Amino acid sequence: METISLKLEDGLLKEVDQTLKKNRYSTRTEFIRDAIREKLSDLEKDELLRQVAKLRGSSKRRTTDDELHRAGEKAFDMIEEKLKAK
Repeated sequence: METISLKLEDGLLKEVDQTLKKNRYSTRTEFIRDAIREKLSDLEKDELLRQVAKLRGSSKRRTTDDELHRAGEKAFDMIEEKLKAK
């Protein structure tokens, strides 16, 4: 594990300290690591949603409502599995 240095404004640091006490984090480091993990996960979800949005309407063949529903469920299952693996 590598050590990094981080400078925070006093107001932000006070907010971090208050939040970690409310949410039972034992240290600032634990809180910051968790926040970074959550941010990385959110960015990955956003990227997946952008990719899905690009695919929407890209097919030239006609799709029935039932086929569309099954495809949506399959896509959701794939995204859910990918996020669970993390």
